[in-house]
Amino acid sequence: MRLLLNLLWFVLGGWISGTLWLLAGLVLAVTIVGLPWTPAAFRIAGFSYWPFGRVVVDQGGGTTSVLLNILWFLLAGWWLALHHIVLAAALAVTIIGIPFAWQHVKLAMLSLTPVGKAVVEA
Repeated sequence: MRLLLNLLWFVLGGWISGTLWLLAGLVLAVTIVGLPWTPAAFRIAGFSYWPFGRVVVDQGGGTTSVLLNILWFLLAGWWLALHHIVLAAALAVTIIGIPFAWQHVKLAMLSLTPVGKAVVEA
């Protein structure tokens, strides 16, 4: 079932989200200021490609992660999460869209504070 849902997710838009996060990670890597957030962007890209059967866990990164997450939240995280919440609300209207809406909620939570998180198999 995970494979089918992941394939549907990928074909119906997951490839766009994942590719944009991959490009964002590359842009962050090119800038010296964005280097601390580059691994988080790549992590979100991988999760955006294949979200079903995976969960986000906190690794407890410490003070540096908290500071990076605060800066991320203020500059980009809140509007990225808002984007995913709007998509989740639109998908949740239909019964078929509920599993996809749940994945957008997980992406919203990860988009808020991505530093110090890990994506693992469920």
